Amino acid sequence: MSLLKKIFGDPNEKYLKKIQPIVDKINSLEKDFEKIPTENLKEKTEEFKEKLKIGKKLDDILPEAFALVRETAKRTLGQRHFDVQLMGGIALHEGKIVEMKTGEGKTLVATLPLYLNALEGKGCHLVTVNDYLARRDTVWMGQIYHLLGLSVGCLNNDQSFLYDPEYKKADKEEDKIRDELGSFRVVEDFLRPCSKKEAYSADITYGTNNEFGFDYLRDNMVFEIEKKAKKN
Repeated sequence: MSLLKKIFGDPNEKYLKKIQPIVDKINSLEKDFEKIPTENLKEKTEEFKEKLKIGKKLDDILPEAFALVRETAKRTLGQRHFDVQLMGGIALHEGKIVEMKTGEGKTLVATLPLYLNALEGKGCHLVTVNDYLARRDTVWMGQIYHLLGLSVGCLNNDQSFLYDPEYKKADKEEDKIRDELGSFRVVEDFLRPCSKKEAYSADITYGTNNEFGFDYLRDNMVFEIEKKAKKN
């Protein structure tokens, strides 16, 4: 195997070299995006959508879109995507599998291709492994999407939600919830209950593999299109 690598080279290294110019382009835009007032960031989203309408491809606007998400993450979360995370976002957008260790920022990386692909208005889904992570990441990363003018839905086994920064649970419930859920309390804030159809109608939807999978099966069993949960 080592001999083959010497002859043909490491395919991963070749790919990283291939996308390095895209990363360089994103980095070159950082200073310009830092100058955009926070209240005007969502205007870039509308600008990108207009570019797509006139024939531009997602790959054409990728550097600007990724630079915008990075800048928004800096302002909302205090986190900045590193170059390797930009590479991960590019690879995911291109349909490749990206392996990252715990703590290397998978959740933040996913915001890049999620935002970019959501611009087409077809709905973009992130599949996670349990209800808690779906709620946590909707609230956590929802700050980025909301500032950029996109809606975020969340699918749980027994309830669906929309991210709403102005929604909080009633005060009278706080003591009981804190006692029952402890530190998990935070993921219940900013999640406004909604129908499953509303969650699927959001620009970006977080959920578990079980929910997405069984909703697909259920949608294929209904006789009226209005009863489908997912977008057509």
